[in-house]
Amino acid sequence: MQFNVVFIATALLASASLAMSATVTGFAGAGCTGTKGQSFSVPSGECFSLGSGSTKSFSYSGVPSEIEFYISGGGHDSCTNGPSLVLGGGSGCATAPAGFNWESLAVF
Repeated sequence: MQFNVVFIATALLASASLAMSATVTGFAGAGCTGTKGQSFSVPSGECFSLGSGSTKSFSYSGVPSEIEFYISGGGHDSCTNGPSLVLGGGSGCATAPAGFNWESLAVF
């Protein structure tokens, strides 16, 4: 009986972890248009960075509560020094401000 309880608890935890991640896809153009990049799964509570890359817009889905977007260029790389855009949970598209691209994002 103890094995069944542990197994069920582990299975529920694994399911919850999968449900607590978002899928993001970069696009070369504003409004999630133009060349489509690779899609990535981003767990809740983590920063996702394109490293030395950047993208004009991100489509997102499965965001549990909030998603934060950070512009490229120095001080905001890798989810630092405050986001340029914060949106609620669910799905949508986020375009970087004029003259900028996104370099990273964080999911909550």
